[in-house]
Amino acid sequence: MRRILIANRGEIARRVIATARRMGIETVAVYSEPDADALHVREATTAWALGGQSSADSYLRGDALIAAALATGADAVHPGYGFLSEDAGFAQAVAHAGLTWIGPPASAIRALGSKSAAKALARAHDVPCLPGYAGEDQSDARFAAEAHAIGYPVMVKAVAGGGGRGMRLVTVPDKLVAALASARSEALSGFGSDELLIERALMDPRHVEVQVFADAHGRAVHLGERDCSVQRRHQKIIEEAPSPALTPALRERMGACAVELAQAAGYVGAGTVEFLVEDDQFYLMEMNTRLQVEHPVTEALTGLDLVEWQIRVARGELLPLAQDQIVLRGHAIEVRLCAEDEHYHPHTGRVRHLLAPAAAAFEVAPLRFDHALRVGLEVSPHYDPMLGKLIVHADTREAAIDHLLAALRELEVLGLRTNRGFLIECLASAPFRAGHALINFLAREGDGLRAELHARERLADGRFGALVTTGPAGALPCAFAAPRRLSHRGIARDVAVQALGDGAWRLRAAEGEAATCHVQALAPGVRRVAGEHLTQRLAAVNVPSAEPGARWHVQADGVDWWLDDVSFEPEAGAQQAQAASELRAPFNGKVVRIGAEAGQTLAAGDAAVVIESMKLEHSVGPRAAAVVAEVLVSEGQQVTPGQVLLRLAPLPEAA
Repeated sequence: MRRILIANRGEIARRVIATARRMGIETVAVYSEPDADALHVREATTAWALGGQSSADSYLRGDALIAAALATGADAVHPGYGFLSEDAGFAQAVAHAGLTWIGPPASAIRALGSKSAAKALARAHDVPCLPGYAGEDQSDARFAAEAHAIGYPVMVKAVAGGGGRGMRLVTVPDKLVAALASARSEALSGFGSDELLIERALMDPRHVEVQVFADAHGRAVHLGERDCSVQRRHQKIIEEAPSPALTPALRERMGACAVELAQAAGYVGAGTVEFLVEDDQFYLMEMNTRLQVEHPVTEALTGLDLVEWQIRVARGELLPLAQDQIVLRGHAIEVRLCAEDEHYHPHTGRVRHLLAPAAAAFEVAPLRFDHALRVGLEVSPHYDPMLGKLIVHADTREAAIDHLLAALRELEVLGLRTNRGFLIECLASAPFRAGHALINFLAREGDGLRAELHARERLADGRFGALVTTGPAGALPCAFAAPRRLSHRGIARDVAVQALGDGAWRLRAAEGEAATCHVQALAPGVRRVAGEHLTQRLAAVNVPSAEPGARWHVQADGVDWWLDDVSFEPEAGAQQAQAASELRAPFNGKVVRIGAEAGQTLAAGDAAVVIESMKLEHSVGPRAAAVVAEVLVSEGQQVTPGQVLLRLAPLPEAA
């Protein structure tokens, strides 16, 4: 194997490049139009333009990927995760083109890549499964009958694909039809198939997965488990190993079942068998026939390079270690840094400032940061919102949590919203620290975590907010104080700012006494602010906004603020009245479904418009009951943040 084409993008493409380089193997990067200047393109031996904006026009075009491999002299293809990594047809086409596929054979992908096929194989080999239905009759009536027989609650799932897409929890019968329609739409968009299954839903389980590896000589091992219970929208954001809940006996049983399932399917390469765990019972969810996003957790515990194992197995080599030679040491935790807010809404934008904690990348280390971020990177709505992963490894779980919290507080990514602050609240929460975070953790604790996050922001937003308005004029004294009104999360605060010269400033908040501080520029966008008692590092960037007035993204002490200068705007009453009469898009995306028409009465939170952004569907509805006066968008239309979707009128009795 001399040159590998990586049929993927971003962080996972960089991950494969790093290992290939250490093994003396050349690499070929592929890229869409938005990724033309991406880091994986810069770092590969050579790169090939696929063209197109969306995944469908680039990374999902198997024919174009194979043509790129042949044109650039590649002799192997690594699919990464997502996109075509679990597409049996693509794996087969790669092999037919005379290229080495760094993954399981197409037959194993077919046997395990479909949830329904995997469960049938599992039952034949005594791997526990939940009762469910995965038949050919995909009618709503058949699903309703099967759900009644299984008993509510049930989980609707896309048969193809994974990553939480096409999954809906249904607790009562009258919600089933809507859940089926939504899941079909998301599954068809994400995987090209709208086939569904249903199964009994466990309401209080853990999500625990087992990493397996097999070679072409009939040998298979497992490398321990990962607990992935902290999820939003059925997608993981925190993963750790070992699971804080598994006993040695349960770990041994689950590992044996995972290896049995892989061998039954004739598996070769890296795979992950996912289970739901409740008390001392476990049930198969699915098997992912690829490398997982969270594979660095296992690498930290074992000290192994799983991408290197993939390449060696694809070359026909034996597994490097037998089961009794695999040793798990310490505790590892990974968090996914995503371009989304604490309500899980995706956000696009440009990275305008980046400062990462002192960490290694793509190799085993106490602190590791795998990402594809750079200053100037434009995060688009076309791809997954994950920006990177922070991974820590320590002797104990408590030490790993503390180390990861410190790393998140040091990390600065300014210019677009991320979930960094929300991850800090999750890790610091009492249930997570105690090892009690189950799949419903965020459903139960999310509101409290958001309240804690907002409370941290309120502590200082007036204290340093005015400093974002400083500039070269701050070197000169001024006899007058300039009034400023800065708004954060819709709450405005008045601050009088006076330049005293030589970087000294006097601030007077409306509710407090005047305070003097000195500001020293450390780097572009970074300052040291020294007050009477407190000295603090502050990072701030100006972010262009469609709204009038300036906007800044500010970070200090690991807290983020989005400050809008509303000094010259009218009082909020008129703006709030306007907001109440309009439903606006909260982010970039494509309108995939409209559930409202003129004259219709909507209740608070009704799904009036469904927008697809970053590979997921999001429902948008009014905050209070209203009548639809006008629908201003159509299905298939691209929308931008703040764009008006519907005009609303008050209910007749309210009028």
